[in-house]
Amino acid sequence: MAKAMREPTFWILTALVDQARHGYGIIQQAASLSDGQVTLQAGTLYAALDRLHAEGLVAIDHDETVDGRPRRYYRLTRGGVAALQEETTRLERNASTASRQLAARRHLGEATA
Repeated sequence: MAKAMREPTFWILTALVDQARHGYGIIQQAASLSDGQVTLQAGTLYAALDRLHAEGLVAIDHDETVDGRPRRYYRLTRGGVAALQEETTRLERNASTASRQLAARRHLGEATA
């Protein structure tokens, strides 16, 4: 059984699915994809990116300087795609189980609450 992925990790990897992004781009994409439910803080993001890089789930794509400020872009690796797919499957399985349980409860009626 796979260990649950922490929510910030899930959203960081999800934000990198379609393209390489720099830190602020990851923060913006995670907020957008989660409909504003997730707000990654810079400290959390960069600590997570360092860990994910060490684990081989993200790679440094390239560095650039914009207006005198350095930007490092990260991309999802094959391992990152596999980890995100595994977590997505785990979440879907859990949601399906909970949905079945709730449907069964509705069939029993609310009096059993």
